[in-house]
Amino acid sequence: MDMLTPDRSSAIAANHPPAPPAADRGRRRFPWPGLLTMLLALAATAALAAWWLRGPAITVVRITRGTAAEIVYATGAVEPETWSRTTPLVRGRIVERCRCEGKAVKAGDLLARLDDKEALATLNDLRAQEEFQRHEFERQSQLLARGASTSQAYQRSESDLARIRAQIAAQSQRLDYFRLVSPMDGVVLKEDGEVGDMVDPGTILYRVGLEKPLWVIADVNEEDIPRVQVGQKALLRSDAFGSQALPGTVKQITPAGDPVAKTFRVRIGLPDDTPLRVGMSVEANIVSREKADVLLVPANAVVNNGLLVIDDGRVHRRKVRVGIRGSAAVEILEGAQQGEMVAAPATADIKDGERVRPMEIETAAP
Repeated sequence: MDMLTPDRSSAIAANHPPAPPAADRGRRRFPWPGLLTMLLALAATAALAAWWLRGPAITVVRITRGTAAEIVYATGAVEPETWSRTTPLVRGRIVERCRCEGKAVKAGDLLARLDDKEALATLNDLRAQEEFQRHEFERQSQLLARGASTSQAYQRSESDLARIRAQIAAQSQRLDYFRLVSPMDGVVLKEDGEVGDMVDPGTILYRVGLEKPLWVIADVNEEDIPRVQVGQKALLRSDAFGSQALPGTVKQITPAGDPVAKTFRVRIGLPDDTPLRVGMSVEANIVSREKADVLLVPANAVVNNGLLVIDDGRVHRRKVRVGIRGSAAVEILEGAQQGEMVAAPATADIKDGERVRPMEIETAAP
């Protein structure tokens, strides 16, 4: 009987686990993961607030001392100082050319020849007419001497002979037009045209000149020409030599400008050791005024005669008095000191007193 009847106390114990000890009943688990997430969020918020309070990043430079230069800009091309073009005076087909580009020639040397067959045939026909008129003139002279002719017939024969001889002289000179010869002693700088080409009068086939000295023929805007004078130095740049500045000196200024292009032609002499070559295009910076040992800031740092001076992380707009304005740098006469930090480029959207994050860059030596 006892073995078949279940014990009620055992059944109750099986359905309910034992209670924890009395010492553990007062402890509660702390929510560590939630606290860690909250701390990380607070740290990120603090970092973002600190970054925002520092303001936007701007590039700045230090005010330095150097040489200020006022520049007149021009563009041009390199040409020899002494040279000449060779062009045909008549229309014709090239039948001979010297192929002498880069070679030395003497004045009168044959450079090219045009087809002169028709002109030569015309000359031969005129010479045949001249022979006939000469015989006719001699016959009229004899007849007049015997009284068998009139003076009018004699004079007409004389006039016809003179006319034919004048035509022969003109045609002989015209034959010379089919021969292109060097106009001077020098070097053939450039040769154009091929055998078989038909060329018109005025077509430049040869350029003959001296390889040295060279100069740059530049065009200067008419509003800038009052600041250009003979003897001023110029800095020249060509794509062939990258950013290298090559020296030159203003040698000539044309007295009359181009009223259509509104430019004046300026010739800038080059030293004999210049690497520039005939035909190269160049940009010229003519130094019209220069001052040494002055305060300089980049040209893009000056806006409305003012600077954005950075002091203790804040922007202070400051009016300054400027002197020479160059294309790259501006002279500061009053209102700033050497070593001060200014925004470059100056941006109009930065407010006076605004906090910024200055990022200093080095400026090129003036």
